[in-house]
Amino acid sequence: MENDNINDALHEHYAFTADTGQEPLRVDKFLMNRIENATRNKIQQAATAGSIVVNERAVKSNYRVKGGDVVRVLLSHPPHEDLLVAEEMPLDIVYEDETLLVVNKPAGIVVHPGHGNYTGTLINGLLYHFGQLPKNSNNRPGLVHRIDKDTSGLLVVAKTDHAMAHLAQQFHDKTSERQYLALVWGDVADEKGTVDGHLGRDPKNRLLMTVFPDADQGKAAVTHYEVVERFGYVTLIKCVLETGRTHQIRAHMKHIGHTLFNDARYGGDKILKGTTFTKYKQFVDNSFKQLPRQALHAQTLGFVHPKTTEKLSFESSLPSDFEGAITKWRNYAQHQHLGNS
Repeated sequence: MENDNINDALHEHYAFTADTGQEPLRVDKFLMNRIENATRNKIQQAATAGSIVVNERAVKSNYRVKGGDVVRVLLSHPPHEDLLVAEEMPLDIVYEDETLLVVNKPAGIVVHPGHGNYTGTLINGLLYHFGQLPKNSNNRPGLVHRIDKDTSGLLVVAKTDHAMAHLAQQFHDKTSERQYLALVWGDVADEKGTVDGHLGRDPKNRLLMTVFPDADQGKAAVTHYEVVERFGYVTLIKCVLETGRTHQIRAHMKHIGHTLFNDARYGGDKILKGTTFTKYKQFVDNSFKQLPRQALHAQTLGFVHPKTTEKLSFESSLPSDFEGAITKWRNYAQHQHLGNS
């Protein structure tokens, strides 16, 4: 999630592909066998809410899973905070004082514990380093905002109750500054643009966020984007958020036809633009291996310090996987240009 508003409902997502030899089995039993500590009641609640999807269609809890079925589920209410344990892990802290800290989160790290992710999260590491942290409105220690597991970049963490309240208000009032770098499919037509579309859960697939044309549905979301560099079949852009909704950049960019590169959930892990040449397919596959996640990085974070009222701004350089993918595309684009000149 790109800087999810902490007041959004917290959910955890899972996807499973049934083995070809799978005997028909009720989907609730199928999921209980695969999700640690998920009760049958919890799974049945998800089915009732339309949050269990098989082969892209919502199903009831008595649906029988067959070989080859792709089963996706969204579960709400992560584990109770009493399950949180302090866990030693390296933290890339770019700023810290007695009030707050700014941490640079690598891709692949879940921000907070949830179903199947009880350890190894950023909060587990924060508790090890700092012990007690103030809790936000969702009972999460230290968290003012969040980013997706496979999104890299900057997060601010509150160390005092005053800092938590002050920073949360800034995010609510849209006075904080958040800029992301994203590599998207396609040659973005305009140098600058704004996506202003209400976001909510896709009624056909609850694991996705979608843009609703009717303002009565979803929550208001605004993303400003600007082209940084063009590579022909993909474009590097920077995105500035006015709001912080679940999957905001990912859903907004797909909505305008520019899905994030290698964003598996939104279809960006397929070749969406380019040629049919085998060499091109091999190049894209190699680029996917270079950047095995959605191409999104929380690059810049700015806010007013809750205690000193000083305006602080931080910037995180691109991680090597993202930088490597850009280099590949830049070289490819230059080669194509020379070949066509």
